Amino acid sequence: MSDRDLSQQLVKYLTDVHSIEEQALVQMRRAPDIAGDPEIAEAFSQHLHETERQEERVRELLEALDAKPSKVKDIAGQAGGIGMLLFAKLQPDTPGKLVAHAYSYEHMEIAAYELLRRVADRAGSSETAAAAGEIGDEERRMAGRLESLFDRAVDASLREVGRDDLAEQLRKYLADAHAIEMQAIQMLERAPKIVKPQTLARLYEEHLEETHGHEERIRTRLEAVGGSTSVLKDAAMRLGALNWGAFFQAQPDTPAKLAGFTYAFEHLEIGGYEQLRRVAERAEDHETAGTADRILGEERLAAHRIASHWDDALDASLDQVVAA
Repeated sequence: MSDRDLSQQLVKYLTDVHSIEEQALVQMRRAPDIAGDPEIAEAFSQHLHETERQEERVRELLEALDAKPSKVKDIAGQAGGIGMLLFAKLQPDTPGKLVAHAYSYEHMEIAAYELLRRVADRAGSSETAAAAGEIGDEERRMAGRLESLFDRAVDASLREVGRDDLAEQLRKYLADAHAIEMQAIQMLERAPKIVKPQTLARLYEEHLEETHGHEERIRTRLEAVGGSTSVLKDAAMRLGALNWGAFFQAQPDTPAKLAGFTYAFEHLEIGGYEQLRRVAERAEDHETAGTADRILGEERLAAHRIASHWDDALDASLDQVVAA
């Protein structure tokens, strides 16, 4: 790829992360009002100040390259932030959903800055590479703060639930986990068909096999506690996966976009299973808690494997752009 092409890609990745920060700003400004817990609210308020500075730094990096943020991308990002908050607010367990989705979003930002740093290195922009590394570290720290709040998120979600209702809440959390696994299956079935190189395709194929196992184990536990899979939730999740597949296939940098999204999705699953395990423990269902814990280990390993392929994903994306 020529220096000119790399410079163009650098601007593109910068406009991508700027839109991601615009979405984050919407979330951070409104999340404290629906957090349901003072420590959770404080974590979002604290990260708002960091996010405001991150947006400024990215805009300054664009200006240094005689470029500007993309209004279209930024508007889409802001709309996405509003949608995520509305989804969390309408759930009966708002604090838990909010923390899990924010935890996933932080990892989408981590992925975006990992890819940006690599593009900047290839384009010879040391200033951008350094900024991407520093902002990525800030996002990791926020992800760590959110992870430390899973207990408080579950407590806040269950605060109004009586002890006799814990079994019903456990069934709801299991149904949510099943719906997410159905989306993961749909997404992972499509991923190897739309992405290169083979190392990434093989990774998605291997995790698809694991995910089928996760779905079966969750379905078994749900049936064991007298519940059933939610047809509406599962259908909505499968439709979401199909739409994401079409989106990625239409992108000029499919491998990188898909790797970043899949990495974030793994952390959405991690957030969900962290909370499921805690609900199961409160309901004294040790078998479900153990199942959630074992699946958690596999999801964390899958996320680690994806992160180990950032360079492969970026190289494949840059080759795809050249060939387009």
